[in-house]
Amino acid sequence: MRFLPALLLTLASCSASSPGDPDAADAATQDLSVTSDARVIPINPGTDVPVALDRGAVVDAPVLSYSALPALSAMPIRRFDAAPEAMLMPGYDYRATITTDVGAMTLDLFEDATPVTVNSFVWLARNHFFDGVAFHRVIEGFVAQGGDPNTVDGARTTWGRGGPGYTFGLEVVDELRFDAPGVIGMARSTSPNSNGSQFYLTLAATPNLDGQYTVFGRVLGPADLAVLDQIVRGEPPATPTRITSVTILAGQR
Repeated sequence: MRFLPALLLTLASCSASSPGDPDAADAATQDLSVTSDARVIPINPGTDVPVALDRGAVVDAPVLSYSALPALSAMPIRRFDAAPEAMLMPGYDYRATITTDVGAMTLDLFEDATPVTVNSFVWLARNHFFDGVAFHRVIEGFVAQGGDPNTVDGARTTWGRGGPGYTFGLEVVDELRFDAPGVIGMARSTSPNSNGSQFYLTLAATPNLDGQYTVFGRVLGPADLAVLDQIVRGEPPATPTRITSVTILAGQR
């Protein structure tokens, strides 16, 4: 399959293009890059995240009883000087409820297919990393992008450049695709090893992103998609939708 090249995203380039400009729209559908000034702390997928890999990449979610996992910190931590600790327990299925100021969405996380990515997301969520973070780039028919800590108290010129202080590589699985609204993927720079905290939720099927970015979950149902539709659009929005909290749920298989 032939993929379109990723373009390096900067806030300046986003704000300089109007939504009605067809060239800008074409570029937007090809670009989910981020520019990060974070210190790079690589994660070794083979040793740093011990998890069970006993389930296929795409399966029906089992009927389980889920419990919310406790927070690891009392206040938000938005900078880490080391790789995430191992969060995933073998034999458990993981979900995440993203509560925003327009409602809450629950997602199934693909911990077996993309353990490094899910482990990082769970680590950040349980340390309140996402609390108050804005969806800073929301393009109708494309994606709602968030996860940048700079959107909490940084200048707008820095939005889209922040991260958690570490990075990790792609986890591309052929069976996992951006084939519908509500798929969650990782944003990155042109380097395949630059995943951090920024993620996006698709607002439509975006097959041109397949194979280039990590798919690590999707929303559970229509009610969650209805909340996704309420996220304020813009690059960045004048008054962006913000995440109140992210709660991690675990159910034993």
